[in-house]
Amino acid sequence: MIYSILADLTVALHLVYAAYVLFGYFFVLAGIIFKWRWIRNFTFRISHLICTLLVGLEAAGGVICPLTILENRLLRASGGAGYERSFFGHLFSELLYYQAPEWVFTVSYITWSLLVLLTFVLAPPRRRVHSQ
Repeated sequence: MIYSILADLTVALHLVYAAYVLFGYFFVLAGIIFKWRWIRNFTFRISHLICTLLVGLEAAGGVICPLTILENRLLRASGGAGYERSFFGHLFSELLYYQAPEWVFTVSYITWSLLVLLTFVLAPPRRRVHSQ
């Protein structure tokens, strides 16, 4: 039972990570258009860039995401098949995983990483200068 719960928590974390990579980019684009100052936040932009580049580098290297590996190991340890998950575990899994040829994921993730890197250069983050 505990492994099944841990697998559900892992897929939930994975979904949050993917949402951060996806929606973070759209917020940056909107921020550029609407001149939102908060999208220049250094911590946000660096963390978003790192998260995105990790996905792109994994795809370029043919590496399976560590969160996917962990989730699969936890599911196997729970002794259940994929359909024996909780409602939320099943829902999150359906939102996160979809069927397509491997090259589609690789091209998509690398392209996404390059777009995020481009916006990082075109609209760079700014560090706050604290007066003393």
